[in-house]
Order: sequence, then C-alpha cells, then structure tokens
Amino acid sequence: MGRAWLSLGSNVDAEHWLAVAVAELRARFGPLAISPVYRSAAVGFDGPDFLNLAVGLDSDLDPQALNDWLHALEDRHGRVRGGERYASRTLDVDIVLYDDLVLSGEGHLELPRGELRHAFVLKPMADIAPGLRHPVDGRTMAELWAAFPAASEPLAVDEACTRSIVPDFFQ
Repeated sequence: MGRAWLSLGSNVDAEHWLAVAVAELRARFGPLAISPVYRSAAVGFDGPDFLNLAVGLDSDLDPQALNDWLHALEDRHGRVRGGERYASRTLDVDIVLYDDLVLSGEGHLELPRGELRHAFVLKPMADIAPGLRHPVDGRTMAELWAAFPAASEPLAVDEACTRSIVPDFFQ
C-alpha cells in the first residue's frame, strides 16, 4: 500500500469530467483527500481556462500500475492522445508524488512530477498536504508554496465547482 498524490485537470466541460474522475477514484480507492478546485489560464497554448485540483489516496497498486489505471480512466472519459502536448482536454490525471519515490522517466513515469513547479499543481498540493516533503528538495509543500512567485501564475478557487465536487468543503 502506498500514498499517492494526484493532480487532476480539465478545460473541456471541466466540472463534469472532474466530478466523474473523483467519483471513480473514490469508488476504486476509498476515502480521498481533495483540495479546492482552482481556475487558471492554460499553460503552453491559447485555450479555455483549466480547472485543477489535487487528490491524495492510498493505493494497492504500484506507481506504474496506478499510472496505467489513471491512463485508462482518462481514456474512458474522452482523453485524446497523440495530438499536441499542450492542448485542451477532457481529463488529465497525473501522479505528482508516490510515497517518497524518485523515478526519472522509467515507463514514462516521472516522480516527483515536474509540473509541481506550476501553481496549478503546487497550490492544491499545499492545501491538502502542507507538511508533505518533496523527496528531492526536502521542503514541505507549504514551504514550496510560500516561496512560489504566486503572481506569476494567477489562480483562484472556483467555488461553484469545489462545492459540486466536495460538497462539505466550505462547511
């Protein structure tokens, strides 16, 4: 059993696809730690804003098997592969951290995930796992977020989507 930390994002009917993904993750893995949903501009291309959140879960799958399961989840919900790397998508689910493992691309899996350098991944992670340490850098998610130049990548909580996916979040 390992603790996995995931980043979920969508900019095509995002509220629907994120809710579906969270429901499937909950059905497969049980209780989840779920961050608020954040709205941010598309990175790397001109497109609709993305909605992003982070999820923590306990997995009985090793990192590669979990990554394969997540790819199948994306595929079931309209993810198109083989196009441009930076493009609109129904669902993007990535493993950001898995326990304290460090992997450098074996099987197309990089841990910790490089996107942790972006606000749309780091801020939700800091929300649900502030004391979690980066396995290479050594700083906690809260420390990494405190040092992040937040104005460089503005994001804001999308309250409506957060209420939809995590109904008790604001209580």
